[in-house]
Amino acid sequence: MAITWSAEKKGIVLNLSVQPAGRKNEIRGEHAGALKVVVTAQPENGKANEAVIDLLAKVWCLRKSQLSICSGETSRHKKLLITDITADEVMSKLELIF
Repeated sequence: MAITWSAEKKGIVLNLSVQPAGRKNEIRGEHAGALKVVVTAQPENGKANEAVIDLLAKVWCLRKSQLSICSGETSRHKKLLITDITADEVMSKLELIF
């Protein structure tokens, strides 16, 4: 597992690779240093970003308010900010996926 992340003042920033308009909502693992997330939502009006937040909050048992897209809102390559969590907790949540 080589997903790129960093500890920032506000929280943990994790690289995402998002595929909108997929067949089902799922986390597919690592892709080019990013967490690969597939969502069924279309990439319009932020619907795919919302679906990513919903999926990750559900899988990781976090509040949606702890997750936000901090860069790449209109790109497939995004940065996710996770607040109110330690680096060790993020690593544990990533390990659950693999």
